[in-house]
Amino acid sequence: MSSSVVVKEAVLITPSEPTPIQVLPLSALDSQLFLRFTIEYLLVYKPSRHVLDKSATVNRIKAALGRALVPYYPLAGRVRDRTNGSSGLEVVCRAQGAAFIQAASDLTSKEFEGAPRHKTQWRKLLSLQVDDVLKGAPPLVVQLTWLSDGSATLGVGFNHCLCDGIGSAEFLNLLAELATGKQKLTPQPVWNRFLMDPKKPYELYQQNNHPEFKKVPDLCGFVSRFSQERLAPTSVTFNRRRVNELKKLTYSQSSFTSFEVLSAHIWKSWATSLNLPPNQTVKLLFTVNIRNRVKPSLPSGYYGNGFVLGCAQASARDLVEKGLGYASGLVKRAKERVDDEYVREVVESVSWSGTSPDSVGVLIMSQWSRLGLEKVDIGMGRPVEVGPICCDRYCILLPVYDQKDSVKVNVAVPATAVDKYLYLLKTIAT
Repeated sequence: MSSSVVVKEAVLITPSEPTPIQVLPLSALDSQLFLRFTIEYLLVYKPSRHVLDKSATVNRIKAALGRALVPYYPLAGRVRDRTNGSSGLEVVCRAQGAAFIQAASDLTSKEFEGAPRHKTQWRKLLSLQVDDVLKGAPPLVVQLTWLSDGSATLGVGFNHCLCDGIGSAEFLNLLAELATGKQKLTPQPVWNRFLMDPKKPYELYQQNNHPEFKKVPDLCGFVSRFSQERLAPTSVTFNRRRVNELKKLTYSQSSFTSFEVLSAHIWKSWATSLNLPPNQTVKLLFTVNIRNRVKPSLPSGYYGNGFVLGCAQASARDLVEKGLGYASGLVKRAKERVDDEYVREVVESVSWSGTSPDSVGVLIMSQWSRLGLEKVDIGMGRPVEVGPICCDRYCILLPVYDQKDSVKVNVAVPATAVDKYLYLLKTIAT
């Protein structure tokens, strides 16, 4: 049963100063079919002061939001299909506004320390759920919910077509600076979406270079299992010591990063727990920041979608039976393949053919632990918990409060596999 959340106020916040009235084209990467959803963050705050002036806090956040929407004025616009007959999306900027909601809940901050009881338990902490980002909904929704123990949550939804994780986190940190009386704006937001458009007419590329788009046979009803079976949320924290233990188990002369080893361990545990057919192809898709991988580099402050998906791929048999070093090597090589040419091929493909990643045998992973979300202080201290509104089949790596080198792993897995998955994930073994 969902917890009680009562909405007290819902308003549109417009930019506090005049902003340009124009229509801005979104890039080929922004316009991808698989990005037409809302990034939904949940930040939990435990104010140190016993009595917090709620009215003053709300007014500060509203004012800060209005000021932040001046340099980030496209976030107060509305996204739609291009009207000139070309493919892709555009944003109509007329200062229409972002949504601000104030609510109250019977939840307490302690309930956010682990995984939710079911994947949508915290859904109402971002009450305006946008099912279709092209139907005129605000591309930015902010909800402040007061909890029964005096704590609060900040639920934030960003239209993914307008910005990626890095861009949205930069906006939230600006919002926090303005809400706490700071005036700096670094980096300055940069639009320049043309930088991620195709540079030349569409050229066929080798499909083998982009396994993330290549369809593979579904030998086990994989897609139907994830759509029909109840998914059980999980949350497991790895500190530096546990990650170093994993690194020792790779038995490799190569130097693997913490991300390569941990993501390989998660992927291997996940695939093993699902009891897939040995010849089922499994993939790990993970976001790769391309801001410094393309030539020339994207400018500081570019808040559009500046990532592509790296893809590690293996048969279920090889991933399950071979050691952690094998899986870590697949992840490392998938990262290394992402260069300027790789990115341009992705841009061409999604622009001209509307290609989307395959979903069969796929675990998608996103690294929120490096975005800076844990620094977003809106006047109640830094958040004690950072996570998604809903814990779903996408694996998200999250920061841990006051533990710089720790990572929390959040993902929902089929209920029939959850016990085995948790056992494997928590067991440091090859």
